[in-house]
Amino acid sequence: MPTYSYRCTECDNAFDVKQSFSDAALTECPVCGGALRKVFSPVGVTFNGGGFYRTDSRAKPASESSSSGSGSGSNSPAKSDTKSASSKPAAPAAS
Repeated sequence: MPTYSYRCTECDNAFDVKQSFSDAALTECPVCGGALRKVFSPVGVTFNGGGFYRTDSRAKPASESSSSGSGSGSNSPAKSDTKSASSKPAAPAAS
């Protein structure tokens, strides 16, 4: 059951009451008999699942992707060249 906060407009008495959704809101202060108002407070919100994080929905800026792509691109061919160069001499020596 939800908990509702009330505050009296006359004596400033504040209290919480557990009420069902179908229950009527309280209108009379139990201390002085004055009018009550519901007090609204912030609630905690939790987003679960994909698409709620900064990295899920944002594309990388062009400057970051081009700089990271060129850096990894220059490293990749150099590694493949050394592997192919070392594998070519090994093949004729084995036969």
